[in-house]
Amino acid sequence: MIQQLTITAIRNLAPVTLQLSPAVNVLYGLNGSGKTSVLEAIHILGVARSFRTSRIKPVINRDARECTVFGRIGTNSQVIPVGVSRNAQEETRQIRVSGESLKSTAELARLLPLQVINPDTFSLLEGSPKLRRNFIDWGVFHVKHQDFFPLWKRMQKALKQRNSLLRHGRINDFELTSWNLEFEKAATVIDQLRGEYIQKLTPVFNRVLSELSDLSNLTIQYYRGWDRDRSLQEVLTSALERDMRSGYTHAGPQRADLRIRVGKGSAVDILSRGQLKLVVCALKLAQGFLYQELQNKQCIFLVDDLPSELDIPNRQKLCQLFQTMKCQTFITCVDKGALANCWLPDTDVKMFHVKHGQITMDEHPGQQSICRAESLEIEHE
Repeated sequence: MIQQLTITAIRNLAPVTLQLSPAVNVLYGLNGSGKTSVLEAIHILGVARSFRTSRIKPVINRDARECTVFGRIGTNSQVIPVGVSRNAQEETRQIRVSGESLKSTAELARLLPLQVINPDTFSLLEGSPKLRRNFIDWGVFHVKHQDFFPLWKRMQKALKQRNSLLRHGRINDFELTSWNLEFEKAATVIDQLRGEYIQKLTPVFNRVLSELSDLSNLTIQYYRGWDRDRSLQEVLTSALERDMRSGYTHAGPQRADLRIRVGKGSAVDILSRGQLKLVVCALKLAQGFLYQELQNKQCIFLVDDLPSELDIPNRQKLCQLFQTMKCQTFITCVDKGALANCWLPDTDVKMFHVKHGQITMDEHPGQQSICRAESLEIEHE
């Protein structure tokens, strides 16, 4: 959990330090005030990039050359200082954890596991298979990191080399055989890890979905990316001519998907927009519950514009499931009253009002205090 968060030069936000609740943090204010930018800053702290854009330049305040996010991350036994700085012109990043530099964002992601629920998240079912692969791999990465991540990198390298050979036209048989073997070895284990994860996730998903909806006859099915009755080696051999014509590999774990069905039909074709949102929320929450069960840790949820996406009864159910999970949650909304009656008794809820990039914390009804502004040089931590 994030105990303290310092944000410098993120979009329109004024430099600020926030003392956070370990449970629920609500950021409210008019559209364009900077609420989502706070969630974006947390995402940068967790994975060194935004969830809104692949480029860092739009994220950095127009008057600054770089942005910095610093957090004090509380674990079971200690508080870990974490800082991430991104440069606008060089597109470079600096990551420091406990005073030591990190080159890999993978270690950063393990330290601060984040789940995002925002309007874009609801395209998980309707969007490309890549979104669903990323969903699966988030779970496998966080519960089987030492097994999965090195294999995933090996698979990506082998796939890249194989595709390069396919595009050359004249193929060196020895090279192709070598990269096929490397690709198949990594792909087979990745498929096994993904399949095992979905098998564990399915009952948790069903349980969570039953709390949110009365949908029945809904199933999730993992498709590995090639014919389940044949080995990948057989598939690659039989599809070689097709792969050479197109210049890329058609079969493999890079084509995996998660298929959501109602009966024999696709959920996307059968369910309403509101029902699809509940299914996506159930998938995300199920990952949080399973992570907690397997790792004995909680992930952090970033929920953007919750009231506009769900009606009152469903947002109440969702908020109470967050509290049951005992995870730290950040929720944005326009009107804080839209989240009234969403919290269980004695829940530690902190309310932050965001207006024109300034953040104030509600201390008592009718009284607010301006959160302390603070510049930060992470290399001095």
